[in-house]
Amino acid sequence: MAFDADTGRLDLAPDAPAYGTKLRWSAPQLITAVNSKVTDTTVRTLHVLPPAPGQARPAAAAPDLQPATPVASAERRTPPDGYHRAIEAHRQAAPPSRVDPGIKQAVERQTRAMRELSQRAFPDSELHSDSQPAPIDQARAQRRRQAATTEAAALRRARTERAAREASTAAAVPQPAALRTTA
Repeated sequence: MAFDADTGRLDLAPDAPAYGTKLRWSAPQLITAVNSKVTDTTVRTLHVLPPAPGQARPAAAAPDLQPATPVASAERRTPPDGYHRAIEAHRQAAPPSRVDPGIKQAVERQTRAMRELSQRAFPDSELHSDSQPAPIDQARAQRRRQAATTEAAALRRARTERAAREASTAAAVPQPAALRTTA
């Protein structure tokens, strides 16, 4: 875009943000290349302007900054067949195990220790066969029975209270029984 000979600053305007990033990364190489091509000026810094795609660019301020040889356009070559075969072989190969053997052994030790603690804490778990329900299933069944009993008692009480309201006799309502607490 412009060159300031007093400060040695070369302003560049890329067409896309990616090109701007590439220019920033390759600034030292660009400065060296420009200084080797143009002998009467010295570029000290590059200033990459924000990209402005689609806008017309003014001609370079100094005609000396134009490269002596035309720049060849970068064409994308098709990769050779060997490259495709290598990629396919890589995809088919089983990925190496990323598990550290030491970590695997530690996990196995912890699993064994947890099983031993579980057997000590619940020693009767081996006494139950597959035909008998497990202790957790027995507890669930007992809770379901208790919930059904409580629901039936609540329905009986609600019917009795409704009947008493309809008859307008409060004396007919029985006193509630003491509730049991569960753990």
